[in-house]
Amino acid sequence: MVDGMVTGELTVGGRERTVLMRPPSEPGRPLVLVLHGNQSGGKKREWRDWTTFRTNADRWGIGVAFPQGWSACWADGRGVTLADEAGVDDVAFLRAVIEWSAERYETVAEHSIVAGISNGAFMAHRAGLEIGDLVPVFAAVAGGLPADLAGVKPTHAVSAILINGDGDPWVPIEGGHSRHRGPDGELRGRTYGLAESGQHWRELNGCAGAGETIRTDQSERELSGLGTGGTRILEWTVFGGGHTWPGVAIPAEHAGVPGANSTMEFDGAEEIWRFAQPLLTSPEDRKL
Repeated sequence: MVDGMVTGELTVGGRERTVLMRPPSEPGRPLVLVLHGNQSGGKKREWRDWTTFRTNADRWGIGVAFPQGWSACWADGRGVTLADEAGVDDVAFLRAVIEWSAERYETVAEHSIVAGISNGAFMAHRAGLEIGDLVPVFAAVAGGLPADLAGVKPTHAVSAILINGDGDPWVPIEGGHSRHRGPDGELRGRTYGLAESGQHWRELNGCAGAGETIRTDQSERELSGLGTGGTRILEWTVFGGGHTWPGVAIPAEHAGVPGANSTMEFDGAEEIWRFAQPLLTSPEDRKL
């Protein structure tokens, strides 16, 4: 174990997969799976250092897993990544990580949270749709619902915290298409924007009643009324925010890069945990 991290190797769908794990300090705790963005086309970042999940693990009493995408990306359902094109089953991989952690470190499988950015955010939406029995809450930063998954009927209601900057040039807050065009230059990989994604999840969960809106100089939060099993949807707009994780300072070498502007008003990991903690309910209560 180095710096509190261990490496796990799993075989899923005939492929060798890797996960870095910060085990919980005691058994019976939740697990957070942190999903990186698409790193297949450039320098790979040490994603475990770009959020505070790992450093806060003991204080929050959680295990933290950093699964590694296939070819440094996720098969998120848009059909545009190397993992999608290779037919990788990343839903099965995330389920395997949850079950592996529960068996080895006694985390509570049905109290797993999936949090991701960009390609990882799209994958978090997919996890919420397809493994909602184990994932009562997911968090998507800079990534809306893939339009091709809009017809998926989940088995369980799932709470979601959706965070987008309105200055993100790569994944606009109003949604759009992937930068990866088809062979004839056609647009593909459409994703919903923040408002459309939030509305879709509210409808899936049957959220009703009055919600709550909180506005500051730097952001606006819209919290839904209660849905099945007490689920809630939180839409968080960061004014001027780019394609970044809130609360993480941008390195000097990235200054001036389009979309490399991050809010320091709040820590994304802290707010995700604060939102998720009271919503880690049983799958029986959330069954649709």
